[in-house]
Amino acid sequence: MERPAIHPYVPIIIGVLSVASSAIFVKLTTADAGVIAFYRMFFSVLLMLPVFLVKYRMEILFLSKKDWIFSAIAGVFLAFHFIFWFESLNYTSVASSTVLVTLQPIFAFVGTYFFFKERLSFKTILSAVIAISGSVIISWGDFKLSGTALYGDMLALIGCALITAYLLFGQDVRKRLSLITYTFVVYSISTITLFFYVFIKGESFGPYPEADWFWFVVLALIPNLLGHTLFNWALKWVSTNTISIAILFEPIGAAILAYYVFQEKLVASQIIGGIVVISGILLFVIDGMKIKKYFSSKKA
Repeated sequence: MERPAIHPYVPIIIGVLSVASSAIFVKLTTADAGVIAFYRMFFSVLLMLPVFLVKYRMEILFLSKKDWIFSAIAGVFLAFHFIFWFESLNYTSVASSTVLVTLQPIFAFVGTYFFFKERLSFKTILSAVIAISGSVIISWGDFKLSGTALYGDMLALIGCALITAYLLFGQDVRKRLSLITYTFVVYSISTITLFFYVFIKGESFGPYPEADWFWFVVLALIPNLLGHTLFNWALKWVSTNTISIAILFEPIGAAILAYYVFQEKLVASQIIGGIVVISGILLFVIDGMKIKKYFSSKKA
C-alpha cells in the first residue's frame, strides 16, 4: 500500500472540526429530520458528480459484488444515522446529542475485534475509557430525566451505533477503491435511501425558506464533503478505532458553538469533561510505536 502524502491524523483533525458544526446547522433549519438528511446527501452527490464523471466514472465498472453489497449497507447505515441523530436534536440539547452520537469506541472496538480481528492493546482500551468518561462528564450537567430528553438521548445513541457500522463496512471497501468513487457510491445509495424514507413518511420536499436551502448546502459542503470525506480518505490507512476516538473532539466544538449560537451555556462538567476527552485522545494518538513506524517508513 502506498504511503499517504501527509500523516492521516492531519485530515482527521480537519474532519472533526468540520463535523462539529453539523448539529448547529441542523438546528438552524425548519425541516423534518429526514428531509434535512436527504438534502444534505443530495447536494453532496450533486457537487461530487462533475468530478466523478470526468475522472472516476470508469472505476465503477471494476467494483466487485462484495464492494457493491458493502457500499450499499454502508450507505443505508449512513442514511439512518443522520435520521436518528437529526431527530434527537428535536428532543435533547446539542451537547447531550453530540456526546452520545460520538461514543463510537464502545461499538467500534467490538466491531473491529469481531470483523477484522484487530487486537485491543491495554493503551487502546485505557484511552477509550478515559475519552468516554470525559464524554459522560460533558453531558452530566445537561442530561435530564424527562421523557422527551431521555427519548432524544436514545435516538442519539442509536445514531452512534449506525455511524460506527457505516465506518466498519466502509473500512473494508475503502482499501480497494479511490476516495471519490467510494464516497460517490455510498453517498448516492444514502441519498436514494433517504428519498424513499421521506416519500414513505409523507414529509414535504419543499418549498422551504431561503435560509433552509442555504443550510442544506452548507451541510453538504462542510460536514459532508469536507468532514466525512476526509474520514473516508483516512480509512485507507487507519483503523475505524482511530477515527472513532478522534471524533470525540466533536462534542467540545459543538458545545462551544451551541453556546454562541443558541445560548446553550457551558457548565463546569462540560469544561472538565472536555479536558478529560482530550487527554484520552492524546493518549491514543501519541503512540510511540505508531509515530516511529510512520516516520521510519517515510525515510525508507
